[in-house]
Amino acid sequence: MDFDLSEEQKMIVASAEGLGGDFGPDYWGKCEIGEAYPEAFFAGLSELGFFGLGLSEESGGSGAGITETALAMEALCRSGGGGGPALGYLFGLLGAMTVQAHGNEAQRAELLPKMAEGKMMCGLGLSESDAGTNTLNIKTFARKEGDEYVINGSKWFSTNIERSDATVLVVRTTKLEDCARRSDGISLFLVDLPNPGVSFQPISKHAFNYYKSHSVFLEDARVPASSLLGEEGKGFYQLLGTLNPERILVASGAIGTARLALKVATDYAGERTVFSAPIGSHQAIQHPMASAYAKLEAAWTTTLKAAWMHDAGKPQAAVGAVANTAKYLAVEAALEACSHAMQTHGGAGFAKDYHVERWFREVQLFRLAPVTQQMTLNYIGEHVMGLPRSY
Repeated sequence: MDFDLSEEQKMIVASAEGLGGDFGPDYWGKCEIGEAYPEAFFAGLSELGFFGLGLSEESGGSGAGITETALAMEALCRSGGGGGPALGYLFGLLGAMTVQAHGNEAQRAELLPKMAEGKMMCGLGLSESDAGTNTLNIKTFARKEGDEYVINGSKWFSTNIERSDATVLVVRTTKLEDCARRSDGISLFLVDLPNPGVSFQPISKHAFNYYKSHSVFLEDARVPASSLLGEEGKGFYQLLGTLNPERILVASGAIGTARLALKVATDYAGERTVFSAPIGSHQAIQHPMASAYAKLEAAWTTTLKAAWMHDAGKPQAAVGAVANTAKYLAVEAALEACSHAMQTHGGAGFAKDYHVERWFREVQLFRLAPVTQQMTLNYIGEHVMGLPRSY
């Protein structure tokens, strides 16, 4: 693995840094206080072609890979956006990656060029209040009726659905009790929005208030049979190809957010003078920040390895081992870095004007989603180390 970036990769990073710098902390702070969707930032993402980074050239994308997308994600967050770009950009990518991986020829030809240009936003409806991390326990059900499927159930924490043109719904087409294996009977559907059978209600939440997250209710939502993505009943296995990149990109966003917080704290520690010396000269300030920096660097190396393995076509099980490790290390390092950034600012860190309290809140989500830190450890323990199943 070569850690020297290619000229193309350097251009992607430079473009991401430029866009991130144009929409810095003050922009995101105002968006969050006003609970305003960052329209101008997403227009910039579309104009620079970032939504098409991971899509093939024949689909209207650039033909780059998850490595380039991860580089862009980290740079967008590090250069000024903090967690804001991480969540929004990720949700703009997941639907497109799923369609590219599992859509048929007609679906890819119709949808991917629009997604690559950012003209069609597609969300992902996976989590349910009674299932959570246990995806196999979802109860939303699609019943075949002629040339349609009728979907009933609910989804939880579906973000940006009110701004999406479609959503990929993960549902059961065979009830759990009727499946030979618990992982069977799950299917993916690309549901166009609006749909008269789909309604949603916003959830008040701790952070990321520039994106609305919703409880989604599906009441006899009818979709054509042609909206099925991939093979009926095999959706869980198809999801694995999306979930590994999702972990890689979340790790990239967490690292970028933490690097920004650490940079702001470092600048503050060099300028803030107490008892005739800058506070950054005291080891009680310096050592925790240096430790967080070292852990972020280690996490970034692991994240790049996972991205490289994915792009090299390594087996998804092998990619999953490194992707889950990267997600765990990145989030733990980010939590530590943002905590120390808050502490370095002292009472000022509690003020919204300094932004570190927002980044501190934002990285808390990454410890819970798209998979909890505990579940990444379960994965590593069972699937990598060979320990007995713990849950």
